[in-house]
Amino acid sequence: MTIRDRDLLAPSLVLALISLGGSLSADTIEIQDRLVVRADPRAERSADEQVTPVTVLADEVLERRRAATLGEVLDGLPGVANSDFGPGVGRPTVRGLQGSRVQVLEDGMGTSDVSREGADHAVAVDTLRAEQIEVFRGPATLLFGSGAAGGVVNVVSRRFSPEVPEQFRGDGRFSYGFNGNDRQGRLGAEMPLSENAVLRADYSLRRSNDFDINGFQQVDQTAGNKNRLRNSSIESETASLTGLFRGDWGHIGLGVSYWETDYGIPENFDARPRDLGGQADEFERIFADYLRFDLRSEFLQPLPGISMARLKMSYTDFEQDEKEFEFERTPAGGELDEVVLEAEFRNREFDTRLEFVHDPIGNWNGVFGLQFTDRDFFAALEDDEAFYVRPNVTRTLAAFVLEELPTNFGRLEFGARIDRVRANPDDVFTTDVESITLPDGTIRAFEENLPARTFTPISLSAGALIKLDDDHQARVALTRSQRAPSPEQLFAFGRHGAAGTFEIGDPNLKTETYNNLEVGFDRVSGAFRWEVTAFYNRVNDFTFLASEDDGTGSAVNVNDIGNRPGEGATIGCQPDDGGLCRLRNQLVFNEQVNAEFYGLEFTARSSLATGPIPLDLRLSGDYVHGKRRAGGNLPRMTPMRLGVGIDSSFGSDWDISIDYQRVFRQSNTAEAESATGGYNLLGFDLFWQPELLGSAQLFLQGRNLLNENGRRHQSFFKDEAPIIGRSLTTGLRFQVGGD
Repeated sequence: MTIRDRDLLAPSLVLALISLGGSLSADTIEIQDRLVVRADPRAERSADEQVTPVTVLADEVLERRRAATLGEVLDGLPGVANSDFGPGVGRPTVRGLQGSRVQVLEDGMGTSDVSREGADHAVAVDTLRAEQIEVFRGPATLLFGSGAAGGVVNVVSRRFSPEVPEQFRGDGRFSYGFNGNDRQGRLGAEMPLSENAVLRADYSLRRSNDFDINGFQQVDQTAGNKNRLRNSSIESETASLTGLFRGDWGHIGLGVSYWETDYGIPENFDARPRDLGGQADEFERIFADYLRFDLRSEFLQPLPGISMARLKMSYTDFEQDEKEFEFERTPAGGELDEVVLEAEFRNREFDTRLEFVHDPIGNWNGVFGLQFTDRDFFAALEDDEAFYVRPNVTRTLAAFVLEELPTNFGRLEFGARIDRVRANPDDVFTTDVESITLPDGTIRAFEENLPARTFTPISLSAGALIKLDDDHQARVALTRSQRAPSPEQLFAFGRHGAAGTFEIGDPNLKTETYNNLEVGFDRVSGAFRWEVTAFYNRVNDFTFLASEDDGTGSAVNVNDIGNRPGEGATIGCQPDDGGLCRLRNQLVFNEQVNAEFYGLEFTARSSLATGPIPLDLRLSGDYVHGKRRAGGNLPRMTPMRLGVGIDSSFGSDWDISIDYQRVFRQSNTAEAESATGGYNLLGFDLFWQPELLGSAQLFLQGRNLLNENGRRHQSFFKDEAPIIGRSLTTGLRFQVGGD
């Protein structure tokens, strides 16, 4: 920890302790109507009534955090960070875990994209469509499967709401960001067809140029491109059409949606044909889209003893191409030579879930259900000669039950889930890389045939919600959850060009086992609220991407020049004419170790002043540490963070919020991983809603006002690209019609 970090830590902790004497609940707890957690199968409990820590963003709180990617929206929430790979990705990290361990749902069902298969892959969800976002921190495998060992994020839209408006309702949001010429817009509409039927539609669009940063892109770079994040432009488009019918028996909704994106992987280069600037002469862009069909239904009293049944189904046809744009150096600077399809991903996934809420049995209330997923995944390079992950078909069948017992002190909760997971890989007989020579001289051969793997993860939980008095409660939960290895962890063997890695899976991986203890204390009522949670997670056979030290403290890189059949891949990095590494193919292995994670999260909110100009204080912070039990740290752990914010309003027209967050230096590094410096984030949100605009609202938002050159330690990409520089965004949101 630097002197600067220590100087800032003391006053921050003092502020935290002052607030703990009063109210802890940060920007996620407002004095507002009770918000029901939609992902909860009981569908009737708020975040305060959950044994598992849940953060709910809705209404004005969500509007203040509104951003183009899910990781950006959630970044800074206790326990949640953004693991970006450039501004087009933005994936959430929960308690130091990311990728396939954080399950992202849209209206209660998985997004069925390929964001689990690569750090450079975007989450296929439209955040502008969201009306509520729920974040479950900690293992949530009991309800959502073995992919939720780290946490769950549920993005809730209005598409399948059973409420039918009496008249036409339209809404929209348009914004312009000065950094990157970032243009975003959304229009939504719902048309009642009768008292019992409604048709809903929405359309979103985003266009941006390359974004500005402060300084050079690459760590230790002293020449070349500066103040611009090259190849960071984004184009995206989403649309949906949904019809819903309701009756005394319940409701049913059918919908179709489309999502498309085109974004760059920022690299240290200048793609302008007239000036390559001595930097790399190729760059990567990702083109992805899906067509998705959804069904959501709810039936009241369908069977004796069953008060409610829900059937949810989704089918997604997802495609993603990764293309390399190659430039030829010319006396005039350079010109586009060719566009090469480097990799393609196809994911066709069918997911169905059936939930039954039973009538009380004695004093017991609960839900049980079944879930089935059929996933056909294909990943290949051009002409099917090589690939990053072996094509495979994975089928999962699961049964779960969650029961609760009211007591005189609060509530007890017990749950269980069993999954049967079978991953069946294809045989592959020809690849560009038949073997790879490791730094110690040994040769790792590619295996043409691999057997299918079958796993049976079993998860159990017990928890209690204890009412200490009318204002305070305690939460205690003990969970034993298991997670099957993901297909990319089992079957990867190849260069993932856009991600800058050469990944090697292990087909003999074991099931991960998490033993997690949570203890929390909350103040849940009044103008003075707070929440603090401590957790300890002991993991057996934890799988992670491990790098090897090349002898200089840096990670071993694979030079793809030698990747030809029979030759093996050579180790090393060839500097370009500017002295920088052109190739970012970091050699990483899926390695299993016994590990442990522990940490602390808190939020707080207190009213400092009332009257014509009210003033509320918010505080938040988190700390997580992940390490091997045999010694040594795990890589890419989120650094400690502390934040403070204030909210105020002027008259009935103006609302303002100001937020400051300190991201501390991360020096608890793994092998071949460098430390990451701390930085400060300052932002504001200003909303104006005069009477003459009716329900319309104008807003101005500022982010990274100090123009910090910060780097996210939890990102694979931290040394290649910093966070976006100072940005101002202005816009308008409105609603017409409706009840």
